[in-house]
Formats: sequence, C-alpha cells, structure tokens
Amino acid sequence: MLNKLSLARVGLTVGGILTIIGFIAYATDNPTLNLAGFFYGVPILLGGLALKAAEIKPIPFSQPTSPEVITLREEKATSTQNQIRKDVTRYRYGQEAHLDDSLERLGLSPTDEERPLLVAIREENIEGNYALVLEFESPFISLETWQEKQEKIAKFFGPGISVKINEKEENDMDVFLIGLGKTEET
Repeated sequence: MLNKLSLARVGLTVGGILTIIGFIAYATDNPTLNLAGFFYGVPILLGGLALKAAEIKPIPFSQPTSPEVITLREEKATSTQNQIRKDVTRYRYGQEAHLDDSLERLGLSPTDEERPLLVAIREENIEGNYALVLEFESPFISLETWQEKQEKIAKFFGPGISVKINEKEENDMDVFLIGLGKTEET
C-alpha cells in the first residue's frame, strides 16, 4: 500500500500545512509555532516540489488479473518477473521513464525521444506458465528491431524466462516475459 503512495504528495501536503501554520502563527504573534512552521514547513514543501518534478507515476494494469493467474504467479513467477511488476506499479523518482536503463542496455533506446514507453502491464497464463506482459508504445522502434533483440531480452531478464514479442497495433508492442516454470517429478 505504501508503494502506491506518492511521496511528493505527502511532502506537499505536510509541508503546505506546516507552512500555513507558520504564517498564521506569525500573524498571531506565536513565535514557537511560527518557528516550527517556517523551519520545518518550507523545506518539506520544497522537498515535495522537488520530488514532484522527478516523479514517474505507476504503470496501470491493462486488464484485471484473474485469481487463477495470481495463483500461478505465486507458484511459478521468477524473482525478475516479480521485481519488474513491483517496480513499474509504484511511484519512481529520478528516472526518465520506467525501465529506461533496461531499454538502453538492450539497445532499444537510441535517444530519449525514441525510447519506447511502457504504458501498461498485464498478467497471463500461457500454456500453464506465468507471463508478465509489458505493453509498449514504440513509434520509433520497429517490430523487426524488437524481434532482433528478443534473445538479448531473454538473457537480460535472466534465467528461467523466455520472451515473445507481438505487435498489437502499429507502434504498439507486447513483450511477453514467460516464466519457464519449475518442473517437479514425484
């Protein structure tokens, strides 16, 4: 739940309240509240503004995840799949876009303007395996380029993952990170 909370909004709210209390205390000649309001309120307010300027909003799910897929996630998802899902569905600070470093290392982000943008995610059951689907807007990177990088993407996101790439519509790519699952023989 705390991951869904914007630190910028908290800083702006708390800093704003303390600063207003400081102004009111100054007007009513209350030096203790005045001091606390200005010395704590203004820096917290400025910190909230700085965080707001560097904030990236969480990526939404494009469709609700079924209970069956949640169970499959708990049983078969790799740590990389879980980490990606958690990272992109929370507020982030100090980055240009979600997965920007990963896309750059994969050679899919020649410039900031050409970088594909992650717009949504979804979770699916693909042949009994858990799949995390990353939905990108990719107007500058073609399907052929994505497919050329498919093997590199699979290696980058770690062992136990296969990758499938589909073009939903022109300039919209779905990158399926499919967990290979754990086979247990009894």
